[in-house]
Amino acid sequence: MQKNTQFSIGYFAFALLAVFVLQSAWQGARTTAPIPYSEFQSLLREGKVAEISVADNQIIGTYKEAVGNKTRFVTTRVDPALAKDLAQYDVKFTGVIENTFLSDLLGWVLPAVIFVAIWIFAMRRFAGKMGGGGFMNIGKSKAKVYVETDTKVNFADVAGIEEAKDELKEIVDFLKNPQKSGRLGGRAPKGVLLVGPPGTGKTLLAKAVAGEAGVPFFSISGSEFVEMFVGVGAARVRDLFEQARAKAPAIIFIDELDALGRARGAGGAMGGHDEKEQTLNQLLVELDGFDSSKGLVLLGATNRPEVLDPALLRAGRFDRQVVVDRPDKQGRIAILGVHMQKIRLAEGVDRAKVADLTPGFTGAELANLCNEAALAATRRDAEAITLEDFTVAIERIVAGLEKRNRVLSPIERETVAHHEMGHALAAMSVPGSDPVHKVSIIPRGVGALGYTIQRPTEERYLMTRAELENRMVVLLGGRAAEEIIYGHFSTGASDDLQRVTQIARALVTRYGMHAELGHMVYEKEQGNYLGQVAPQFDKPYAEETAREIDLAVRAIVQNGYQRTLNLLRAREALLRASARDLLTRETLGEEELAAIRNQVMSEQAAGG
Repeated sequence: MQKNTQFSIGYFAFALLAVFVLQSAWQGARTTAPIPYSEFQSLLREGKVAEISVADNQIIGTYKEAVGNKTRFVTTRVDPALAKDLAQYDVKFTGVIENTFLSDLLGWVLPAVIFVAIWIFAMRRFAGKMGGGGFMNIGKSKAKVYVETDTKVNFADVAGIEEAKDELKEIVDFLKNPQKSGRLGGRAPKGVLLVGPPGTGKTLLAKAVAGEAGVPFFSISGSEFVEMFVGVGAARVRDLFEQARAKAPAIIFIDELDALGRARGAGGAMGGHDEKEQTLNQLLVELDGFDSSKGLVLLGATNRPEVLDPALLRAGRFDRQVVVDRPDKQGRIAILGVHMQKIRLAEGVDRAKVADLTPGFTGAELANLCNEAALAATRRDAEAITLEDFTVAIERIVAGLEKRNRVLSPIERETVAHHEMGHALAAMSVPGSDPVHKVSIIPRGVGALGYTIQRPTEERYLMTRAELENRMVVLLGGRAAEEIIYGHFSTGASDDLQRVTQIARALVTRYGMHAELGHMVYEKEQGNYLGQVAPQFDKPYAEETAREIDLAVRAIVQNGYQRTLNLLRAREALLRASARDLLTRETLGEEELAAIRNQVMSEQAAGG
């Protein structure tokens, strides 16, 4: 009421002032007569002008006596020289004020308008590149908001990670029915961190939670918080949580959390609070400030949990960590079942056989495999996709694209054929080795001149020393075959030797499988979820111990190589014959390899 009264008083005062101004202007117009400049000169000569006021373009004066009820006059000035000449000829003349409004507008206002327009255009382009809707909205959250009908994903679309699904079903129950789920005093976890290698389905799993719960889903990447302006990241974190609170119950999903939550101070001893640290601090504050009982849950996903800040992982923030690992055989079968529904399969295609050929494949890689198999069948104008198409797709993914235009010399082809058959015969000769599925001397990828594919029969999680040594024998089979046939070595076994050395060093330094060095660990594994192994520069043992380790590794490799030589020398005739067959066919499949395998088994049985 008081505000309305103040507005009425101000309006009345303005109206009163306007009345005074208009009355003054009207009164002045009534008493002032506009006259020509020649008449002004006549009034001067006749002595009828009392006083004047001279401006640049006008002269305003007062009569000594009123003329026709007018006490004042106004006239436009004329150049004195011109007025003198015109007065000689008794000409009536008056001045005209030139209207310069348009020129002033073009000269001053238009450049200012152009400058402001260019500035606004540049700021909008800049804000667009920064991802915001406008320069003034740069501190707003850029989270994509989906309702439950937008995600179009539920738990039925997620296969092969049943344990992770079971963990997240509790979250769905809390969001759907918080009274029932919390009847014993429990609360939903504030944050759930999905951890696992790339492509295992972390983002898909988060969308499935939102689809099952039927709540708004805020999706954003950790890298979208931080910009070049200081304070923007923290402002976006605040805005994101404010939006989510307004739509609670809701789910906030931050993908690639390591881009935002990297451990503070990890960049060295430079110190200071940079933009990333401010953004992380604001995220920690928001996690402490929101109540999960209101139906707000934070989901995070990362491939590198080892770099996250410990304050982010403590209880009360990310209460639960769910590992989304690579699927086992049964998981791969389930994932293939989901993706194979979208393609046309031939009769008799067994998902289990495809799963056998894809150990270590993630869900994304299996989806890509189904697509590559469909493309392979399309290239050969087939009506449906067969198991052979899946085999071609696996070879394309694992070994690379065929390089049939890469012409090898005859001696190189013979060397590659004996090298690959050495691998195959060694695998057939040692017990417990994975069956050989295919051998080829067609070049693939960047540097592979040939390849041998083995198909695991079962998932293995533990291995004995004998099994590791058998694996070394298979890897050394190519090099041993070259020595038996040619009496010298080629560079084709470089990758095999590297893997053999890694296995032998792991036997000694990590698994404690060397009697003289004892049951001790001398080197720890430096790998991460990306599958990369970081070099270890510190050696927590003496130089004498380092020498013993080197000697032990060398002895293990040498013994494995000697064993491989003995196995292949006993089958030299079969090695030469199978290599000639491989040179002719270029690729040996399961049928041809089965005949070779039977011959190896018969020789082993005959040898006792």
